Amino acid sequence: MIAEPGEIAVVERRGLQPGPGEVVARPVHVGVCGTDLELLRGEVDPAFVRYPLTIGHEWSGVVESVGPGVTGLAPGDRVVAEGIVPCGICAACRRGATNVCEIYEEVGFTREGAASDQIALPARLIHRLAADVPLLDAALVEPAAVVYQGLSKVALRRGDEVLIIGDGTIALLAAQLALLQAPARVVVRGLRPEQAPLVAAYGTEFSTVEPTDRFDVVIEAAGSIDAVLEGLRCVRRGGRMLLLGYAGAQARVPLPLDDIVNADLVIASSFGYTVAAWAGVVALLNGGRFRPGGIVTHRLGLAGYRDAFEALARPEGIRGKIVLDIEPARQ
Repeated sequence: MIAEPGEIAVVERRGLQPGPGEVVARPVHVGVCGTDLELLRGEVDPAFVRYPLTIGHEWSGVVESVGPGVTGLAPGDRVVAEGIVPCGICAACRRGATNVCEIYEEVGFTREGAASDQIALPARLIHRLAADVPLLDAALVEPAAVVYQGLSKVALRRGDEVLIIGDGTIALLAAQLALLQAPARVVVRGLRPEQAPLVAAYGTEFSTVEPTDRFDVVIEAAGSIDAVLEGLRCVRRGGRMLLLGYAGAQARVPLPLDDIVNADLVIASSFGYTVAAWAGVVALLNGGRFRPGGIVTHRLGLAGYRDAFEALARPEGIRGKIVLDIEPARQ
């Protein structure tokens, strides 16, 4: 739990009981990402976080108990749950754009996350997993849904040539999901040569230098100004560019507007995921078409949370997804 920025510890808390329409689940795997590091450092906009806070917005687990009125879920079900909690009644929600709900809450930000023995959530957020889906793979549904939502904006087509700028979790998931659309080529452009084996495992190309050729689709997944500008240089005329990375609230990019217009470019951004995007990723998992667990490179128990944050802050060697395997904390 992060009591306040800069202060994190494992604490003992009372057990949870589900209220009407709620489910209490036992998390098994919890992903840790750069946003969790920003929460610890106090770098997230105060409007979108509420301390003290149990982190953990990426997770998979097992239903422990269900509250009155819950149907279709039972103790023992293997599940994942959406982290964005939309109101369901605002204009955005009514048109299906639940990722931009006007008054949403978010697990691991404004309400308790899953880095704990238990988590309580509205049953409407819970998605059941097929029996053969590994829970480790399922723990990556949240970042995969972010990518899935973004890819819907640029409509990948069979035969497209795709460039992904970045070599972290979002970029690696983008490569896997892009491959499902039968592109002619997928190139991951990263900065760290150590990441090459993670990319090669899925049959995509890896480069640490800016490509000289041009691409139908460029996905910026590095979260930097330089990556955005490189993407604009690498997208071919009539192409599409997706901004998935987050460079910070103060980042400003000098856009070559004349070049963008004359090249007939489509530039899209994307935030979070909708209910539909989440369901789409779960369907890929349950159908056996998507198994992202191979990008997990670090697994630690809950008591190893400090090592997890150290690996986030100072990456050394190959580093994909960092996952906490939840267990009784040892001080």
